[in-house]
Amino acid sequence: MTPVIAFGEALVDMLSSRLGQQPMTRKPLRPMRAGRLPMWRSPVPALGVPSQFLGMVGDDTFGHFIVRELDSHGVDTSGVVYTQQSRTALAFVSRDTHGERTFDFYRPPAADLLYRLEHLPQGVFENPAILHLCSNSLTDPEIADVTLAMATMAKRAGCLVSVDANLRHNLWPSREADTHLVTQLLDSAELLKLSLEELDYLRADHPAEAWLSERLASGLRSF
Repeated sequence: MTPVIAFGEALVDMLSSRLGQQPMTRKPLRPMRAGRLPMWRSPVPALGVPSQFLGMVGDDTFGHFIVRELDSHGVDTSGVVYTQQSRTALAFVSRDTHGERTFDFYRPPAADLLYRLEHLPQGVFENPAILHLCSNSLTDPEIADVTLAMATMAKRAGCLVSVDANLRHNLWPSREADTHLVTQLLDSAELLKLSLEELDYLRADHPAEAWLSERLASGLRSF
């Protein structure tokens, strides 16, 4: 079975089961493993698919919590790097009375933004694999370079690249996702996940069919 390798942000959501209240008014706050990539990966090992997470977390309580959670779901965490230079990212999550979420991120600074190509395990793309990426690793210039380079390396090695757009505008310095940079990542994908809202944002004034045709021309197989 083709293994799945995910790279990107790993953070902890501070969440309560109560609706309609702000995080600081709710007790207790429950830490939950978050970040689009680790969340996406949990069902993969349950299906018998070998899975691995690559990324950096703080050498702190929250970083070790994330790794323990991934380990408990059968995810290979040997490629996770700990750092004392920065803390694991946090997100305080508010939900309205309908359950819709809003996020208050404590990132940057954060450990996941410090990952560099030299942290890649040796030979990680030597065998066929699916590499899964996310736009949240484009929000800082250096981690964006790493993410795009990793996509290129994986494709050259014959791996399939999967991308989840997962736009979180308040993670970007301008409070708006960089459409050019995100589209550059999407154009490395053979599998793409994005919502209609994300499609409308990224295509701007371009017709949806024309925008998607451009992605298909770049090598996209399915979205």
